[in-house]
Amino acid sequence: MFEDLLPAVEKSILESSGLIPVVFEGIEHCFEKTTPVATSSRHTSHELLYLRKGAAEFTINGKTVMLSKGSTLIIRPQVNHAIRVPEGQADMVVLYFGFSSNLANAQAALRAKPKDAQPMANGTLRGGPTVPVFPENVSSSPLESFIDFAMGEKDAAHDQSHLIISGKSRQAIGDLVKRIMRESRSDAYAKDMMMQFLTMELLVTLSRALREEWEESLAVKHGKARELVLIARDFIEENYNSGISVVDASSYVFLSQGYFTRAFRDELGMSPMSYLMQVRIKAACKLLEQKEIKVSGIASQVGFSSPQRFNVAFRKQMGMAPMEYRRMHTK
Repeated sequence: MFEDLLPAVEKSILESSGLIPVVFEGIEHCFEKTTPVATSSRHTSHELLYLRKGAAEFTINGKTVMLSKGSTLIIRPQVNHAIRVPEGQADMVVLYFGFSSNLANAQAALRAKPKDAQPMANGTLRGGPTVPVFPENVSSSPLESFIDFAMGEKDAAHDQSHLIISGKSRQAIGDLVKRIMRESRSDAYAKDMMMQFLTMELLVTLSRALREEWEESLAVKHGKARELVLIARDFIEENYNSGISVVDASSYVFLSQGYFTRAFRDELGMSPMSYLMQVRIKAACKLLEQKEIKVSGIASQVGFSSPQRFNVAFRKQMGMAPMEYRRMHTK
């Protein structure tokens, strides 16, 4: 029974999101200023580095990035990068993770064993992680979608190769990274299942952290917040008839519902729900002027879940029932 639980969990994740996240076995590094390191490296998966101690300088696609204690760096797949320790020691944990739309691939990757231990330049030994190449396209993963949206997928002025998380969520990320490392080394019962749960928790925590920093940056860049509100407004106008909600609109621009509602009200003078209702009722009025369409059919055509909800919303906004409006405009 318990042996069948993990595949069931993975299947449910795949069916709900279309992708299964996989965290591979991680590595602990302790670099010193004098430690010889590779001039450049590149991986087929995402790479997450959590700096537990010290400071480190990364060169990512030719650009210099400084990381301080407690910060998290996410490097995207196939990105060249190198590390240098300017002073003292830098103690870090590295996790490799990716997404698969194939259940068998994800299961195989999750159970993959480390490669044979190989000597590092400073003489210590470590086991390198097995980082399989997923043949399918995984650019539609939630993380990839957020990075492309936040940084501008086709905007050459933005560096899309990495993300740095240094806000209030970094402690939670650090704790999760440590738990994943401990679990990966254990031989505990249901280890695969626990790794899958921790993977999901890590990705949810990363998503929250990215959203927090995204919203904090928008508070400084007021023009960007306005741009996102206008994007969401267009999303509402294009999809009002498909049963969308305010949550759908806020998720479309990667904002929390509370922040999105405040920004929308500040920009357009009404809540996003009021705007959605306004768009739906406006479309309903045009349809009501066509006598051959039933009122119950109009309700579903403009995105209401039932004729009753439609009648209440219409009366609230127009001061009359839908049939009264039809009689007034079809004489």
